[in-house]
Amino acid sequence: MATENIPLSYKGHPLRRKDNLIYYGTMAEKYIIMLQILSSKKVDGLDMADKVSVQLQLTDPDLKSRDRVVRKSEKDSLYAAMDLASVWLERALSTK
Repeated sequence: MATENIPLSYKGHPLRRKDNLIYYGTMAEKYIIMLQILSSKKVDGLDMADKVSVQLQLTDPDLKSRDRVVRKSEKDSLYAAMDLASVWLERALSTK
């Protein structure tokens, strides 16, 4: 059986990770979420994020990086950050 290369997704939007940055959404849309893991702690030998920055950003390449940020927040866990990110992204993409 051939294995397909299915990208990781959450609530219908793709996730991409590079070191401590996680991008949620697709660059083909108007908005994307950038999650940055600011700090982590060891829990049973595994690193768990305990401070995560969430930013709703425009994908327009002509804007400066600080002008792309529409909303931002910090959360105490990756789960809380992903929950907020999914709400922000759905609301931003539903408005025209």
